[in-house]
Amino acid sequence: MEPNENIELILEDAKERMGKSFDGMHTSLLQVRSGRATPSLVEDIRIEAYGDVMPLNQLANISIPEARLILVDPFDKSQIQNIEKGIQKSGRNLNPQSDGSIIRIPLPDMSEETRREMVKLARTKVEDSKIAIRNIRRDANEDLKKLKSEGVSEDAIREGTDEVQKLTDSFIKKMDDSMAAKEKEIMSV
Repeated sequence: MEPNENIELILEDAKERMGKSFDGMHTSLLQVRSGRATPSLVEDIRIEAYGDVMPLNQLANISIPEARLILVDPFDKSQIQNIEKGIQKSGRNLNPQSDGSIIRIPLPDMSEETRREMVKLARTKVEDSKIAIRNIRRDANEDLKKLKSEGVSEDAIREGTDEVQKLTDSFIKKMDDSMAAKEKEIMSV
């Protein structure tokens, strides 16, 4: 294999892993409550059903008929109590209400303090993802340094390291932009 091909492979791997980290962060930001209801607030809640543990979105249709209401329509009405119990135990401060065929989850207005807590939670999720990106950068740089023993020139390694840094900077900027948008969404009343 050509030395430059090794550099390209390392860069591609780093880019792919950073992309997955960004996607994971984006998904976890969707689960942080803002003022509006979204299916992502509940779709991953684990529910005990049929002798197994499943995400809510595999047991019910989730819809948003109003800005502050989540509607959960179970495929199998016999699972309503299990779904209700799972939502209550999820630790997301949700209070499901069932009429026997459908579950309504009203979202109360968020206080200023709750909004600040949600922003803090979102920042923590973003910071964790930034750490993952930096770890990927470190791994890629170590892999590039190992190429020196394979006869790759110092200039080629330095260029590869510069590319890794550009990738890192671009993903961190995207994360910061996502966080700014999420903070604005959370804090807007």
